[in-house]
Amino acid sequence: MSITEADTCRRYVLPKLYAAGWRDDQINEQKYFTDGRIVVVGRRHHRKPGKKADYLLRYHPDYPMAVIEAKAAYKNPSDGLQQAMEYAEILNLKFAYSTNGHSIIEHDYTTGKQAQLDEFPTPDELWRRLREYEEIGNEVAERLLFPYNRDARNPDGSVKRPRYYQEIAINHTVQAVLKGKKRILLTMATGTGKTFIAFQIIWKLWNIKWNLNDPNRKPKILYLADRNILIDDPKAKDFAPFGDARHKIQQR
Repeated sequence: MSITEADTCRRYVLPKLYAAGWRDDQINEQKYFTDGRIVVVGRRHHRKPGKKADYLLRYHPDYPMAVIEAKAAYKNPSDGLQQAMEYAEILNLKFAYSTNGHSIIEHDYTTGKQAQLDEFPTPDELWRRLREYEEIGNEVAERLLFPYNRDARNPDGSVKRPRYYQEIAINHTVQAVLKGKKRILLTMATGTGKTFIAFQIIWKLWNIKWNLNDPNRKPKILYLADRNILIDDPKAKDFAPFGDARHKIQQR
C-alpha cells in the first residue's frame, strides 16, 4: 500500500522533528502564509490558491527559521527541494528542507550548500548557524526575541498575527536598530499594515529599553504623519497598549 504525503508527515516527519528537540509550539503544520493572488478577468475575478508550507519551524513564536516540504515515502527526498527553496526565499528564511520521511535534503542559504541528512538539526543548532551568519551577538539575540504585543485583535476578536512580510519587516528592522544601523527605510504600499508594523517595532524597542543615552530608560520615539486623522486614530487604537506614555504634539 502506497504512503501518501500526509502519511509521511504523520509517521516520519513529526517524529524526526520531535527527536531533534522541536516542540509543538515551534512547529506550524500545513501553514498557509499567503491568501492567494486575485486574478481579474473582465468584470469577474477569482483568487488563486494560497501558498502553503508543510512545516514552518520557529526558534521563537515570533521568529521563523526554516521551511520543510514533505513528499510521499516512495518519492525521491529531493523532489520537494525547489518548492521549499522558493518558499524560503519568499519568507526570507535561511534554511530549506525536503524529505520523504526517511532521508532529508537541506539547502543552507548561509553557506549556499546542499547536504543529505539523516536527522533534522536542532533548534539551537539552526539558531547558532543563523547568528554566526547574521553576526548577532548575545545581547542583540536576547533582545531581538522579545515577543510581539498580543493585544491587537481582528474584527472577529481573534489575535492579530503579522503577515509573513510584516514579520520580516518587524524582525529585520529591530535587528538593524540593535546592531547600530543609523538609517533604515521600509517602503510599503497602502493597505499593507504600515501602522501595525510601526507599532510592533516600537513595542519591542520600548520594552527592551533600547536607548543610546541611558540603557536603564525606555526610549522616546517620534511617530510622524501628515494628517491629524493618521495620528488620532492610531493613538486611540493601535498604540493604546502604551497607555499614558502616548502624547500628541499639538500646534507647532
